[in-house]
Amino acid sequence: MYWLKKKALRAYRRLRRKLRRLRMFFHVRAAHLRLGRRGESMTCRALSELGLEILDRNVRNRYGEIDIVAREEGVLCFIEVKTRRRGSGFGRPADAVDRRRQVRLSRAANMYMRKLGDEVEVPYRFDIVEVLYEGSRLDDITYLRSAFSDRTVRRRSQSGRAYRY
Repeated sequence: MYWLKKKALRAYRRLRRKLRRLRMFFHVRAAHLRLGRRGESMTCRALSELGLEILDRNVRNRYGEIDIVAREEGVLCFIEVKTRRRGSGFGRPADAVDRRRQVRLSRAANMYMRKLGDEVEVPYRFDIVEVLYEGSRLDDITYLRSAFSDRTVRRRSQSGRAYRY
């Protein structure tokens, strides 16, 4: 009886190891991550229809991540996408972009522009897109142009002069 238990335990461990290896090949994302990715894809389609040129998606640097970088009539748009299910109880998606997140997005945008080069002086703005789903169906996309300004998130140095991150 004891040896049967031991044999079953070994088989169970072997099966768990195989499943762990399979998970590496078939990367399974959590449901909220899949919803966010789907919201970003829908946002890219909607922004393209509005006439924005999508330059980059999911740009990461040491300061954070920018969901979408687009260009509209010579203005560089750094777009934060917030996706929610209707009735989730978390309020409006744009409310999640608080001051701390604005500072992170501003820092990441400044790093992105530094990579473009110092000689390039491009006007830019920060936008927020709210994507709401009703179950699995797209319900609403709200585009907030110039949702916040870089000036609102700048800190002051001890000398009193504003500086960028």
